[in-house]
Amino acid sequence: MSSIKNTDKESAFWSARYQENRTGWDIGYPSTPLKTYIDQLEKKEVKILIPGAGNSYEAEYLFNQGFKNVYILDIASEPLAAFKTRVPSFPTDQLIQANFFETKGQYELIFEQTFFCSFPPTDENRHAYADQMHQLLAPKGKLVGLWFDIPLTDDMVKRPFGGNKEEYLRHLDPFFTVQTFEDCYNSIPPRAGSELFGIFTKKKI
Repeated sequence: MSSIKNTDKESAFWSARYQENRTGWDIGYPSTPLKTYIDQLEKKEVKILIPGAGNSYEAEYLFNQGFKNVYILDIASEPLAAFKTRVPSFPTDQLIQANFFETKGQYELIFEQTFFCSFPPTDENRHAYADQMHQLLAPKGKLVGLWFDIPLTDDMVKRPFGGNKEEYLRHLDPFFTVQTFEDCYNSIPPRAGSELFGIFTKKKI
C-alpha cells in the first residue's frame, strides 16, 4: 500500500512542508468558489468536515458566520496549532490530527480543496479517497469543492498533483451522483482555467 496509509511518514512529510514554509497551495484566505457556496447555505447546524484542511481559512470563515459544527482534519499538527492561535474560540475537540483514511464519523457536508491532489495519483489511492469520502458522508450527504484541472506530473515529490474531469469521475462515479462538475467560473486569478467545481451527492450502494 502507498504511503498514504503510513501515518508517520505522511505526517512527517507535511509537517516539513509547513516548517519550511513550502505551502504554495495556501492562498491565505477563503477561496472564492467555496466562499460563494458557503454564502448560500442556510442550515447553520449542518455537520461539516474539511479534510486535509491545512490552515483552513474556509473553516474560519464558516465559524465566524455561525457554523459551529465544523470539524477540521489534518495529518500534520502545525496547521491545526496555527488555526487554534488564529481562532482561539474554536472548539479544540473539533480540531482532528489524524490520517484521513483512518478517520471515522458521519458528516452531512465535506469540503474538498487541493486534498484529492495531495497524494500520489495511483488508481489505488484515488479509489481509496472516493471510498473513504463515501463512508464519511451521512446518507444524502454532499462532497463539495475544487479539483485541479492540470496535467499530472511524473514528480512524486512535487505536490499537489493534477488530473482532469474524466480521470476524477472514473473514481467518483461509483460512489456519488454528480450534481455539477464543471470548469470553475469564479476561481481566484492565479488558478483561472485550472480548476473544476463539483457538487456530489452520496449514492446508496
